[in-house]
Amino acid sequence: MPIINSAIPSFSVQAFHQGAFRTVTSKDVLGKWSVFFFYPADFTFVCPTELGDVADIHPELQKMGVEVYSVSTDTHFTHKAWHDASPTVKKIAYPMLADPTGTLTRGFGVHIEEEGLAYRGTFVCDPEGRVKIAEIHDNGIGRDAKELLRKIQAAQFVASHPGEVCPAKWKPGAATLKPGLDLVGKI
Repeated sequence: MPIINSAIPSFSVQAFHQGAFRTVTSKDVLGKWSVFFFYPADFTFVCPTELGDVADIHPELQKMGVEVYSVSTDTHFTHKAWHDASPTVKKIAYPMLADPTGTLTRGFGVHIEEEGLAYRGTFVCDPEGRVKIAEIHDNGIGRDAKELLRKIQAAQFVASHPGEVCPAKWKPGAATLKPGLDLVGKI
């Protein structure tokens, strides 16, 4: 079954967030746009570059009503230790979800059974908890937070402008398209 427009899985996990441990549930993410940003493991190589990149755009995402949840199969204790040890990870202000049982990684289809780790998966969900964007990378390929930001802007635009769609490389303020018979074969 395709994940696009499917509901996020039901979950309750521990998180490290702003110096404290707390529980985050699937109900907590409803009511605002959310990004689930899966990565293989703490104390690795590409992962901190990606998490730091997302941390750089996090204030802008928050202004757009979007919360980020990074997720790995590490524990919340490991997230804290990594946060305390890494200057890059220290700048993270979004919740770092712990998924040692693989509930979330399996629920989003990014769990690597043989390794107990996650693929690099990015999922953007609307306020109703429906997946609108899904992207999965092999673990050697890092992601770009600015492209994620652009995709979220497009998803929010489409959600608030029924009947309009965003073409390739669309950015806020650029022209959109209104699908219809008059456009067939003209693009």
